[in-house]
Amino acid sequence: MEWKRKTGNRPLNERERDGVVFLEFPALEEAGMVKHGFSTRFGGVSEGVFSSMNFTFTRGDNPEHVRENYRRMARALGVEMGRMVLSHQTHTTHVRAVDEADAGKGLLRERDYQDVDGLVTDVPGITLVAFFADCVPLFILDPVHRAIGLSHSGWRGSVNRIGQETLDVMGREYGTRAGDVVACIGPSICRDCFEVGPEVAEQFSRAFSQRYWPQLYDKKGDGKYQLDLWRANQIIFTEAGVRPENIHTTDICTRCNPRLLFSHRAMGERRGNLAAFLCLM
Repeated sequence: MEWKRKTGNRPLNERERDGVVFLEFPALEEAGMVKHGFSTRFGGVSEGVFSSMNFTFTRGDNPEHVRENYRRMARALGVEMGRMVLSHQTHTTHVRAVDEADAGKGLLRERDYQDVDGLVTDVPGITLVAFFADCVPLFILDPVHRAIGLSHSGWRGSVNRIGQETLDVMGREYGTRAGDVVACIGPSICRDCFEVGPEVAEQFSRAFSQRYWPQLYDKKGDGKYQLDLWRANQIIFTEAGVRPENIHTTDICTRCNPRLLFSHRAMGERRGNLAAFLCLM
C-alpha cells in the first residue's frame, strides 16, 4: 500500500492476513508478549462511506457488517471476538481495569460503564479495543508484571495527560513501574495537519512547561496554531518516567492517508472509525 509516511520515526509494519490489512509496532512485535494491531480501511464488508473495515456501530453502518468486521479482525489477529472489551470514549481521562468478567462488553454484551477512554488488564486473552479517526492511540506494555493498557488521547486527553493516568492505574492495579514499560504512540493526526485555535494552544501552554512550547505548536499568521499531539504524548510519557528508548512514535498520519485510514479532519462525520487492538498472550 502506498503510505505517506513522516520521517524520523521507526516505521510501523504493514500486515495482511486473510485479506485484512493492519499496522503493527515493531517494538511490540519484538516483545513477544502481545497480539496487537491498528486497523486500516481494508479487509471488511462495510460499504459506502464506511468502506470497508469500520468498527463503530454509532454512525449508521449496518450492524451486521460491523460485527463481521470484528470477526475478520479477530481471525487476523488470532484473538477471540467474544473476549474483546470495548471502550466508551467521551474525551475523558477515565481508565478502567478490566478482567474476565468484562469479556465481550460493548460488542456482544451491553457495557455497564461509560465515559471510559482507557482500558487496562493483566488477563491473558482479553483484547482491549479503542476507536480512532485522528486522535492518538496509546499502547502500553509492562513486560515485568505482564500487564497492558490501551488509551484514546485526543487533544483533551493529551492536555489532561491520559497517558500518565493509564500508567497510574496500571501501577495501582498491577504494580507497573513506568521505567519498565514499552509505550507506543499510534497512527493519528500529525502536526502539519492539526490546526487548532488559540484557546486550545493556551490550554497546552498551561499544561506543559514553557521550554516545550516550541516543540508543541507553531503560531500561524491567521492566529491559528499547528499542534503536535505526538510530541505532547512523548513528553507525558517521559515525565512519567518511561525511558526515552522505550517510547515509540508512529510515522503515519491519519489525515495524510485518507484513502487508507479514516480521518475526521479529512472526511467529517460521514465516515467509519478505525480501531486499536491489544491482547496479552
